[in-house]
Amino acid sequence: MDRTSNGFYEDFTPGDIYRHARGKTIMEYDNVATTLQVMNTAAEHFNEHKMQSSSAIFPQRVTFGGVTIATVIGLTMQDTAENAIRELRMDKIRLKAPVFHGDTLYAYSKVLDKQDSDTESLTSGVIHFEHYGINQNNVIVFQAERWVLVKKRSA
Repeated sequence: MDRTSNGFYEDFTPGDIYRHARGKTIMEYDNVATTLQVMNTAAEHFNEHKMQSSSAIFPQRVTFGGVTIATVIGLTMQDTAENAIRELRMDKIRLKAPVFHGDTLYAYSKVLDKQDSDTESLTSGVIHFEHYGINQNNVIVFQAERWVLVKKRSA
């Protein structure tokens, strides 16, 4: 998609791949606040002492997967949801590698398919995306598919 477009349904072409402009460094606050807010009791997200013990899988706290998902999808929004009417579905969500405080995440999206809306075909259509989140070392940390109802330019 041409970044000068406004992200209308007509602007998306199956096969297009976008590297989204921004990155986001995961801060301690992002992880701990969200982990506690959603009442996730897994100590691996907020207990540094436990993670430094010899029995821990990772040597430091691991970012809660919900934070990773929200961050990567958020990074895609400027390009994939500028004219979104509503989010329809997310599927095949994979957290492929751990994310730690201080990691910087970047997002890529691929347009897999597009089709007119069954109920609102004159005004909108459905875009099917595949999203990837990578860290500063180019390791894929997140992958998912997402369907978004997007406004048509003519509507």
